[in-house]
Amino acid sequence: MDYRQEKDSLGYVDVPSKAYWGAQTQRSLENFPKDSELMPDSQIKALVLLKKAAALTNFDLNKIDKERRDLIVYGADEILAGKYDDQFPLSVWQTGSGTQTNMNVNEVIAHIGNKKQGGNLLHPNDHVNMGQSSNDTFPTAMHISTVINLREKLYPAIEKFIDQLKILEKENRDIIKTGRTHLQDATPLTLGQEISGWLTMVQRDYEMIRGAESHLHRLAIGGTAVGTGVNTEKDFGGRVAEKLSEFTGLEFTSDTNKFYQLASKSALVIVHSSIKTLASDLYKIASDIRFSSCGPRCGIGELTIPANEPGSSIMPGKVNPTQVESLTMVCIEVIANDLAIAMANTQGQMQLNVYMPLIIYKMDQSIKLLAKSMVCFTEKLLVGLKANKTNIEKNLEKSLMLVTVLSPHIGYDKASQIAKNAYKKNMTLKESTLELGYLTEEDFDKFMKIEDMI
Repeated sequence: MDYRQEKDSLGYVDVPSKAYWGAQTQRSLENFPKDSELMPDSQIKALVLLKKAAALTNFDLNKIDKERRDLIVYGADEILAGKYDDQFPLSVWQTGSGTQTNMNVNEVIAHIGNKKQGGNLLHPNDHVNMGQSSNDTFPTAMHISTVINLREKLYPAIEKFIDQLKILEKENRDIIKTGRTHLQDATPLTLGQEISGWLTMVQRDYEMIRGAESHLHRLAIGGTAVGTGVNTEKDFGGRVAEKLSEFTGLEFTSDTNKFYQLASKSALVIVHSSIKTLASDLYKIASDIRFSSCGPRCGIGELTIPANEPGSSIMPGKVNPTQVESLTMVCIEVIANDLAIAMANTQGQMQLNVYMPLIIYKMDQSIKLLAKSMVCFTEKLLVGLKANKTNIEKNLEKSLMLVTVLSPHIGYDKASQIAKNAYKKNMTLKESTLELGYLTEEDFDKFMKIEDMI
């Protein structure tokens, strides 16, 4: 491989000739784990967008000339167009401030611009990073990338999930089934009512995530090294936030307290906690479907799931709840990520949190993975989910908890005796009631109205 020499404050370093990055990126490649998790593409693109906004702002503030502004904007646009995706090779497991990734972006933009200009007009630090520090650019990009990921990936997946649950609720609103609490028989409800519970879980979780998202619209930009804004103009952060709002169609502002933005990542903790809540409810919904569909002959078997693939390499004809297993594994991953993010937020040492790459890596993974899994679950399971009316009716007829409707007429103790007697002697509730002499057949039929119990 051919190399060229690049220089930074530590001296010279060999960089592959075809690489667009410079000395600091190369040092990071050599000093941290190779062939490991890379910085999320969404974080890179958010940083690039920020560099574009900063260049335009610095020009407005008479800090750089038009030629440098245009070259930085050109380099940023080329990256945003996906032409240089292979120029961001750095591991997540680097410095906790994300400095090397910030410099990776600065160096690549400068190289693209200089190559277009045919000279050496752009300096990664002096021009591309003007008025900025990794300490405010990296957390600013974390907020931007997370909001965009939520809007473009997770929210559409949630809405699709909700729409399908609405269809299922309507389709099954008149099917009466036995309820189950503590995994034991309980009083009846409709399948539609059960699904309405799932629907409301996801709707309320969605509301919580959207509410939490608002905390991400306040940015760290303008705080530079420790939050004081040293080496930048007073209104730099506000102007950059305005341009970012124009680029994205979202409302961003520069936070009034940059010390908070640099030292704490609580806004991201709040958002991910809401995502974790959604994951915990999705786990419950998927598990309910797993239990209700178990069988098909030797289990509950009240729901029939789509047969997407053979379920066993040895048992012919077996169908397994693979979409349930996939989604619930993803939910566990999201819940684990939440602990990692919360723990990482405790590492706000003095003026800076130094676990930011970990936080954005876990956030990016949770959003993208959960969104993809929800879409699969919706399309491959919910769309084909059907009620097994035969098993539902059979199980409902056998339920001893229908005796609950008799309690107001004969009392709790006598109703309990009827149920226990029926179970012991394998009788129907009606047969047990008549044997014990607690009601006449006419009164039993009058009181035992299952439709009145829902």
